[in-house]
Amino acid sequence: METAAARMDLTSRILVVDDDPDLRRLIADFLAGHGYRVAVAENVAAMQREIDRAPPDLVILDVMMPGEDGLSAARRLAAERGPAVIMLSALGSDTDRIVGLEVGADDYLAKPCNPRELLARVRAVLRRRQAAEQDGTPERSLYEFAGWRLDLQRRDLRDPGGVFIDLSDGEFALLRCFVEHPQRVLSRDQLLDQAHGGNREIYDRAVDSQVSRLRRKLNDRSPEELIRTVRNEGYMLLPSVRRL
Repeated sequence: METAAARMDLTSRILVVDDDPDLRRLIADFLAGHGYRVAVAENVAAMQREIDRAPPDLVILDVMMPGEDGLSAARRLAAERGPAVIMLSALGSDTDRIVGLEVGADDYLAKPCNPRELLARVRAVLRRRQAAEQDGTPERSLYEFAGWRLDLQRRDLRDPGGVFIDLSDGEFALLRCFVEHPQRVLSRDQLLDQAHGGNREIYDRAVDSQVSRLRRKLNDRSPEELIRTVRNEGYMLLPSVRRL
């Protein structure tokens, strides 16, 4: 019997962007062998041509390439609400991973990696993106807190003055978790499950960093504290939330 994961694989398109032709082909062949439709590109310029020709569901993106680097490309794709992005890089320190997530990548994996781990990450990211696109009905997707409005369906956050606030995918996922559980302390584990699928060994510090970035964006346009750190426990959205 065909599984739901297999059906998703047959309809999902992945673009592998890496300047190493051998690695590029190895990853592409492995993913194609698991049912994905796969295209390849040797640099960011070629990546953009592929995206313009046939938009992928997910981009596996190397960090260090000639010309525009992967971090710059990931930042631009996130700003454009483009495909999901998994960074694949020889730069594997915690700081490198956090930077990759902060520019908007959905996941970050250090080279060399086990192909099966990459496959698991691909499936997890696609599941989260698919669930985010399908979740919620229009009448239940709009929230208001302290004068702010968050439209989950449109991925649109407006400050009390009606100004649009741009959020990365990780920041958006965290804010969604906060507005759905207001005035309640949320642990790192709970936030990790919401924003990054629970990859705790990599993302523990990344959550702290993303909460800090989200809090700055909110506090810059609000006279009151909105997100509070609760020592040794987690974080809490302070104002009440109303579903519109």
